[in-house]
Amino acid sequence: MDTKEYGVFLPNAAGGWMISSTAPYPPASYDYNRRTARLAEDIGLDFVMAMAKWRGFGGPTDHWGETLESMTMMAGLAEATERVKIWSTVHANMQNPAFAAKVFTTLQQIAGGRAGMNIVNGAYAEEFEQMGVWDPDLSHDARYRMTEEWTQAVLRLWSEPSVTMNGEFFTLTDCESRPHPDPRPTIISAGRSDSGRAFQAAYADGAFLGADSLEDMRDLSRDVHERAAALGRSVRTYSMLTIVQDETDAAAEARAARYGEGIDRVALSNMRRSWGWDAQRALAWAQDAKGEEAFQTPYVTGTAETISERILTVLDTAELDGLMLIFPDYLEDMPAFGEGVLPALRAHENAELVS
Repeated sequence: MDTKEYGVFLPNAAGGWMISSTAPYPPASYDYNRRTARLAEDIGLDFVMAMAKWRGFGGPTDHWGETLESMTMMAGLAEATERVKIWSTVHANMQNPAFAAKVFTTLQQIAGGRAGMNIVNGAYAEEFEQMGVWDPDLSHDARYRMTEEWTQAVLRLWSEPSVTMNGEFFTLTDCESRPHPDPRPTIISAGRSDSGRAFQAAYADGAFLGADSLEDMRDLSRDVHERAAALGRSVRTYSMLTIVQDETDAAAEARAARYGEGIDRVALSNMRRSWGWDAQRALAWAQDAKGEEAFQTPYVTGTAETISERILTVLDTAELDGLMLIFPDYLEDMPAFGEGVLPALRAHENAELVS
Protein backbone atom coordinates (compact mmCIF):
# COMPACT_ATOMS: atom_id res chain seq x y z
CA MET A 1 0.00 0.00 0.00
CA ASP A 2 1.38 3.40 -1.02
CA THR A 3 1.48 6.14 1.59
CA LYS A 4 -1.25 8.78 1.45
CA GLU A 5 -0.29 12.35 0.65
CA TYR A 6 -1.83 15.42 2.22
CA GLY A 7 -1.31 18.95 1.00
CA VAL A 8 -2.81 22.40 1.14
CA PHE A 9 -4.47 24.46 -1.59
CA LEU A 10 -2.93 27.87 -1.01
CA PRO A 11 -5.15 30.98 -0.87
CA ASN A 12 -3.40 33.02 -3.55
CA ALA A 13 -6.75 34.64 -4.42
CA ALA A 14 -8.53 36.95 -1.98
CA GLY A 15 -11.22 35.18 0.01
CA GLY A 16 -9.67 31.77 -0.24
CA TRP A 17 -12.22 29.04 -0.88
CA MET A 18 -15.18 30.41 1.07
CA ILE A 19 -17.68 32.53 -0.87
CA SER A 20 -19.16 34.23 2.16
CA SER A 21 -19.17 37.54 3.97
CA THR A 22 -19.27 35.73 7.34
CA ALA A 23 -16.26 33.48 6.71
CA PRO A 24 -12.60 34.38 7.20
CA TYR A 25 -11.17 36.29 4.22
CA PRO A 26 -7.54 35.34 3.51
CA PRO A 27 -5.81 38.17 1.65
CA ALA A 28 -4.10 37.79 -1.72
CA SER A 29 -0.72 38.52 -0.19
CA TYR A 30 2.63 36.80 -0.51
CA ASP A 31 3.23 37.12 3.24
CA TYR A 32 0.03 35.22 4.07
CA ASN A 33 0.85 32.48 1.56
CA ARG A 34 4.46 32.25 2.75
CA ARG A 35 3.29 31.81 6.33
CA THR A 36 0.77 29.20 5.19
CA ALA A 37 3.38 27.25 3.23
CA ARG A 38 5.85 27.29 6.11
CA LEU A 39 3.11 26.17 8.48
CA ALA A 40 2.19 23.35 6.10
CA GLU A 41 5.79 22.19 6.25
CA ASP A 42 6.00 22.57 10.01
CA ILE A 43 2.91 20.42 10.71
CA GLY A 44 4.05 17.68 8.31
CA LEU A 45 2.00 18.14 5.13
CA ASP A 46 3.46 16.83 1.88
CA PHE A 47 2.78 19.53 -0.72
CA VAL A 48 1.50 23.03 -1.32
CA MET A 49 -0.29 24.02 -4.52
CA ALA A 50 -1.43 27.33 -5.99
CA MET A 51 -4.00 27.87 -8.73
CA ALA A 52 -3.79 30.36 -11.62
CA LYS A 53 -6.70 32.79 -11.74
CA TRP A 54 -6.98 35.96 -13.84
CA ARG A 55 -10.40 37.39 -12.99
CA GLY A 56 -12.63 37.30 -9.92
CA PHE A 57 -16.37 36.97 -9.47
CA GLY A 58 -17.39 40.26 -7.89
CA GLY A 59 -20.29 40.33 -5.47
CA PRO A 60 -20.23 41.94 -2.02
CA THR A 61 -17.10 39.92 -1.15
CA ASP A 62 -15.29 40.70 -4.42
CA HIS A 63 -14.44 37.02 -4.42
CA TRP A 64 -11.03 36.40 -6.05
CA GLY A 65 -10.98 40.00 -7.25
CA GLU A 66 -7.34 40.16 -6.15
CA THR A 67 -4.99 37.31 -7.05
CA LEU A 68 -1.29 36.52 -7.07
CA GLU A 69 0.35 34.86 -10.07
CA SER A 70 1.08 31.20 -9.35
CA MET A 71 4.50 30.54 -10.87
CA THR A 72 6.33 33.56 -9.47
CA MET A 73 4.72 33.15 -6.05
CA MET A 74 5.75 29.50 -5.90
CA ALA A 75 9.34 30.37 -6.78
CA GLY A 76 9.39 32.51 -3.65
CA LEU A 77 7.82 29.73 -1.60
CA ALA A 78 10.42 27.28 -2.89
CA GLU A 79 13.04 29.46 -1.20
CA ALA A 80 10.90 29.84 1.93
CA THR A 81 10.53 26.07 2.46
CA GLU A 82 12.79 23.04 2.50
CA ARG A 83 10.70 19.88 2.30
CA VAL A 84 7.16 20.28 0.94
CA LYS A 85 6.55 19.73 -2.75
CA ILE A 86 5.93 22.96 -4.67
CA TRP A 87 3.15 22.60 -7.24
CA SER A 88 2.39 25.60 -9.44
CA THR A 89 -0.28 26.08 -12.12
CA VAL A 90 0.16 27.07 -15.76
CA HIS A 91 -2.45 27.64 -18.48
CA ALA A 92 -1.62 25.75 -21.65
CA ASN A 93 -3.86 28.04 -23.71
CA MET A 94 -2.00 31.13 -22.51
CA GLN A 95 1.69 30.24 -22.16
CA ASN A 96 3.85 29.00 -25.01
CA PRO A 97 5.29 25.55 -24.19
CA ALA A 98 8.86 26.84 -24.65
CA PHE A 99 8.21 29.56 -22.07
CA ALA A 100 6.65 27.10 -19.63
CA ALA A 101 9.46 24.58 -20.07
CA LYS A 102 12.02 27.22 -19.12
CA VAL A 103 10.03 28.59 -16.19
CA PHE A 104 9.55 25.18 -14.59
CA THR A 105 13.16 24.17 -15.18
CA THR A 106 14.09 27.29 -13.23
CA LEU A 107 11.53 26.54 -10.52
CA GLN A 108 12.88 23.00 -10.23
CA GLN A 109 16.36 24.34 -9.52
CA ILE A 110 15.05 26.80 -6.95
CA ALA A 111 13.00 24.06 -5.28
CA GLY A 112 15.81 21.52 -5.29
CA GLY A 113 13.75 18.92 -7.14
CA ARG A 114 10.40 19.58 -5.39
CA ALA A 115 8.62 21.36 -8.27
CA GLY A 116 5.38 20.27 -9.89
CA MET A 117 3.51 21.61 -12.93
CA ASN A 118 -0.27 21.70 -12.65
CA ILE A 119 -1.50 21.90 -16.26
CA VAL A 120 -4.88 23.53 -16.95
CA ASN A 121 -6.33 24.33 -20.35
CA GLY A 122 -8.38 27.46 -19.79
CA ALA A 123 -12.06 26.61 -19.49
CA TYR A 124 -13.53 29.93 -18.29
CA ALA A 125 -14.10 32.38 -21.13
CA GLU A 126 -14.18 35.69 -19.23
CA GLU A 127 -10.68 35.20 -17.85
CA PHE A 128 -9.23 35.12 -21.34
CA GLU A 129 -11.65 37.30 -23.29
CA GLN A 130 -10.33 40.25 -21.30
CA MET A 131 -6.85 39.50 -22.71
CA GLY A 132 -7.96 38.68 -26.23
CA VAL A 133 -6.74 35.08 -26.01
CA TRP A 134 -10.06 33.19 -25.90
CA ASP A 135 -10.96 30.98 -28.86
CA PRO A 136 -14.75 30.47 -28.75
CA ASP A 137 -14.57 27.85 -31.50
CA LEU A 138 -12.35 25.53 -29.47
CA SER A 139 -14.48 22.69 -28.09
CA HIS A 140 -13.84 20.87 -24.82
CA ASP A 141 -12.23 17.94 -26.66
CA ALA A 142 -10.20 20.31 -28.82
CA ARG A 143 -8.86 22.05 -25.71
CA TYR A 144 -7.57 18.69 -24.52
CA ARG A 145 -5.99 18.02 -27.94
CA MET A 146 -4.27 21.37 -27.55
CA THR A 147 -3.18 20.55 -24.01
CA GLU A 148 -1.83 17.15 -25.07
CA GLU A 149 0.21 18.72 -27.87
CA TRP A 150 1.42 21.42 -25.47
CA THR A 151 2.48 18.80 -22.92
CA GLN A 152 4.28 16.73 -25.54
CA ALA A 153 6.23 19.85 -26.53
CA VAL A 154 7.19 20.60 -22.93
CA LEU A 155 8.33 17.02 -22.27
CA ARG A 156 10.46 17.05 -25.40
CA LEU A 157 11.97 20.42 -24.52
CA TRP A 158 12.86 19.02 -21.11
CA SER A 159 14.71 16.06 -22.60
CA GLU A 160 15.89 16.74 -26.19
CA PRO A 161 18.72 18.98 -27.46
CA SER A 162 16.31 20.80 -29.78
CA VAL A 163 12.70 20.37 -30.84
CA THR A 164 11.05 20.90 -34.21
CA MET A 165 7.32 20.30 -34.44
CA ASN A 166 4.54 21.59 -36.66
CA GLY A 167 1.39 20.66 -34.79
CA GLU A 168 -2.26 21.57 -34.91
CA PHE A 169 -1.76 24.25 -32.26
CA PHE A 170 1.96 24.89 -31.75
CA THR A 171 5.00 25.30 -33.97
CA LEU A 172 8.57 24.95 -32.75
CA THR A 173 11.56 25.30 -35.05
CA ASP A 174 14.91 24.01 -33.82
CA CYS A 175 13.74 25.17 -30.39
CA GLU A 176 16.22 24.78 -27.53
CA SER A 177 15.51 24.80 -23.82
CA ARG A 178 18.61 24.04 -21.78
CA PRO A 179 19.46 23.11 -19.12
CA HIS A 180 17.02 20.25 -18.78
CA PRO A 181 15.33 19.81 -15.39
CA ASP A 182 16.70 17.03 -13.21
CA PRO A 183 14.55 15.40 -12.09
CA ARG A 184 11.62 16.18 -14.36
CA PRO A 185 8.96 18.21 -12.51
CA THR A 186 5.92 16.30 -11.33
CA ILE A 187 2.96 16.77 -13.67
CA ILE A 188 -0.45 17.40 -12.14
CA SER A 189 -3.82 17.67 -13.86
CA ALA A 190 -7.38 18.29 -12.66
CA GLY A 191 -10.45 17.09 -14.50
CA ARG A 192 -13.30 14.63 -14.45
CA SER A 193 -14.42 14.41 -18.10
CA ASP A 194 -13.49 11.47 -20.28
CA SER A 195 -11.00 13.65 -22.16
CA GLY A 196 -9.56 14.90 -18.89
CA ARG A 197 -9.10 11.42 -17.47
CA ALA A 198 -7.52 10.18 -20.69
CA PHE A 199 -5.02 13.05 -20.47
CA GLN A 200 -4.30 12.31 -16.81
CA ALA A 201 -3.68 8.64 -17.51
CA ALA A 202 -1.29 9.41 -20.38
CA TYR A 203 0.72 12.31 -18.94
CA ALA A 204 0.04 13.11 -15.28
CA ASP A 205 1.73 11.86 -12.14
CA GLY A 206 -1.14 13.18 -10.04
CA ALA A 207 -4.81 13.57 -10.97
CA PHE A 208 -7.26 15.80 -9.09
CA LEU A 209 -10.84 14.58 -9.36
CA GLY A 210 -14.25 15.91 -8.42
CA ALA A 211 -17.54 14.04 -8.16
CA ASP A 212 -21.03 14.30 -6.71
CA SER A 213 -20.61 11.34 -4.34
CA LEU A 214 -17.85 9.21 -2.86
CA GLU A 215 -19.03 6.29 -4.97
CA ASP A 216 -18.73 8.37 -8.15
CA MET A 217 -15.30 9.51 -7.00
CA ARG A 218 -14.27 5.88 -6.50
CA ASP A 219 -15.34 5.06 -10.06
CA LEU A 220 -13.34 7.99 -11.45
CA SER A 221 -10.28 7.09 -9.38
CA ARG A 222 -10.43 3.47 -10.52
CA ASP A 223 -10.82 4.60 -14.12
CA VAL A 224 -7.72 6.80 -14.02
CA HIS A 225 -5.69 4.08 -12.28
CA GLU A 226 -6.80 1.46 -14.81
CA ARG A 227 -6.21 3.67 -17.85
CA ALA A 228 -2.73 4.52 -16.62
CA ALA A 229 -1.88 0.88 -15.89
CA ALA A 230 -2.95 -0.05 -19.43
CA LEU A 231 -0.32 2.42 -20.64
CA GLY A 232 2.34 1.04 -18.31
CA ARG A 233 2.11 4.08 -16.05
CA SER A 234 0.93 4.91 -12.54
CA VAL A 235 -1.03 7.98 -11.51
CA ARG A 236 -1.92 9.04 -7.97
CA THR A 237 -5.45 10.34 -7.49
CA TYR A 238 -6.48 13.19 -5.19
CA SER A 239 -9.49 15.30 -4.36
CA MET A 240 -10.11 18.51 -2.41
CA LEU A 241 -11.63 18.73 1.05
CA THR A 242 -12.34 21.68 3.34
CA ILE A 243 -11.71 21.20 7.07
CA VAL A 244 -13.86 22.90 9.74
CA GLN A 245 -12.44 21.78 13.08
CA ASP A 246 -13.36 22.80 16.61
CA GLU A 247 -13.30 21.51 20.18
CA THR A 248 -16.69 19.80 19.82
CA ASP A 249 -18.65 18.47 16.87
CA ALA A 250 -21.45 20.92 17.64
CA ALA A 251 -19.08 23.89 17.67
CA ALA A 252 -17.61 22.86 14.32
CA GLU A 253 -21.07 22.46 12.81
CA ALA A 254 -22.02 25.87 14.15
CA ARG A 255 -18.96 27.40 12.49
CA ALA A 256 -19.91 25.87 9.16
CA ALA A 257 -23.49 27.10 9.52
CA ARG A 258 -22.26 30.60 10.35
CA TYR A 259 -20.12 30.67 7.21
CA GLY A 260 -23.13 29.60 5.18
CA GLU A 261 -25.22 32.49 6.49
CA GLY A 262 -23.08 34.99 4.59
CA ILE A 263 -23.20 33.22 1.23
CA ASP A 264 -22.38 35.68 -1.58
CA ARG A 265 -25.08 34.91 -4.11
CA VAL A 266 -23.86 37.45 -6.66
CA ALA A 267 -20.36 35.93 -6.75
CA LEU A 268 -21.87 32.44 -6.90
CA SER A 269 -24.02 33.45 -9.87
CA ASN A 270 -21.06 35.02 -11.66
CA MET A 271 -18.99 31.89 -11.06
CA ARG A 272 -21.66 29.65 -12.60
CA ARG A 273 -21.97 32.04 -15.53
CA SER A 274 -18.22 31.75 -16.08
CA TRP A 275 -18.76 27.99 -16.37
CA GLY A 276 -20.98 28.64 -19.39
CA TRP A 277 -24.36 28.79 -17.68
CA ASP A 278 -27.01 31.14 -19.06
CA ALA A 279 -27.13 34.32 -16.94
CA GLN A 280 -30.76 33.82 -15.88
CA ARG A 281 -30.18 30.20 -14.96
CA ALA A 282 -27.10 31.11 -12.93
CA LEU A 283 -28.94 33.86 -11.09
CA ALA A 284 -31.95 31.65 -10.32
CA TRP A 285 -29.70 28.87 -9.03
CA ALA A 286 -27.73 31.25 -6.80
CA GLN A 287 -30.88 32.75 -5.30
CA ASP A 288 -32.04 29.28 -4.22
CA ALA A 289 -28.60 27.99 -3.18
CA LYS A 290 -28.26 26.71 0.37
CA GLY A 291 -25.60 27.97 2.74
CA GLU A 292 -23.38 24.95 2.14
CA GLU A 293 -22.72 26.32 -1.36
CA ALA A 294 -20.50 28.92 0.31
CA PHE A 295 -18.00 26.05 0.40
CA GLN A 296 -16.45 25.49 -3.02
CA THR A 297 -15.54 21.91 -2.16
CA PRO A 298 -16.92 19.06 -0.06
CA TYR A 299 -16.22 19.69 3.63
CA VAL A 300 -16.07 17.86 6.93
CA THR A 301 -16.73 19.23 10.40
CA GLY A 302 -15.96 18.05 13.89
CA THR A 303 -13.34 17.47 16.52
CA ALA A 304 -9.92 16.15 15.61
CA GLU A 305 -11.15 12.60 16.20
CA THR A 306 -14.29 13.07 14.11
CA ILE A 307 -12.43 14.70 11.26
CA SER A 308 -9.80 11.94 11.27
CA GLU A 309 -12.54 9.34 10.95
CA ARG A 310 -14.31 11.23 8.18
CA ILE A 311 -11.12 11.75 6.20
CA LEU A 312 -10.32 8.05 6.40
CA THR A 313 -13.84 7.29 5.17
CA VAL A 314 -13.35 9.61 2.20
CA LEU A 315 -10.00 8.07 1.29
CA ASP A 316 -11.14 4.48 1.72
CA THR A 317 -14.51 4.80 0.02
CA ALA A 318 -13.27 6.88 -2.91
CA GLU A 319 -10.01 4.90 -3.22
CA LEU A 320 -7.89 8.05 -3.33
CA ASP A 321 -4.14 8.39 -2.88
CA GLY A 322 -4.35 11.70 -1.09
CA LEU A 323 -6.19 14.92 -0.36
CA MET A 324 -5.57 18.60 -0.97
CA LEU A 325 -6.92 20.43 2.05
CA ILE A 326 -8.56 23.83 2.42
CA PHE A 327 -8.99 25.73 5.69
CA PRO A 328 -11.34 28.69 6.27
CA ASP A 329 -8.59 30.47 8.23
CA TYR A 330 -5.31 28.84 7.29
CA LEU A 331 -3.11 30.39 9.95
CA GLU A 332 -5.61 29.78 12.76
CA ASP A 333 -6.94 26.37 11.67
CA MET A 334 -3.88 24.49 10.44
CA PRO A 335 -2.03 24.15 13.79
CA ALA A 336 -4.99 22.29 15.34
CA PHE A 337 -5.14 19.99 12.31
CA GLY A 338 -1.41 19.36 12.57
CA GLU A 339 -1.64 18.59 16.27
CA GLY A 340 -4.77 16.46 16.38
CA VAL A 341 -5.66 15.09 12.95
CA LEU A 342 -2.55 14.51 10.88
CA PRO A 343 -0.77 12.35 13.50
CA ALA A 344 -3.87 10.14 13.74
CA LEU A 345 -3.97 9.75 9.95
CA ARG A 346 -0.29 8.81 9.85
CA ALA A 347 -0.68 6.38 12.74
CA HIS A 348 -3.61 4.66 11.02
CA GLU A 349 -1.58 4.36 7.84
CA ASN A 350 1.43 2.94 9.65
CA ALA A 351 -0.80 0.37 11.34
CA GLU A 352 -2.22 -0.61 7.95
CA LEU A 353 1.27 -1.00 6.50
CA VAL A 354 2.37 -3.22 9.39
CA SER A 355 -0.73 -5.44 9.35
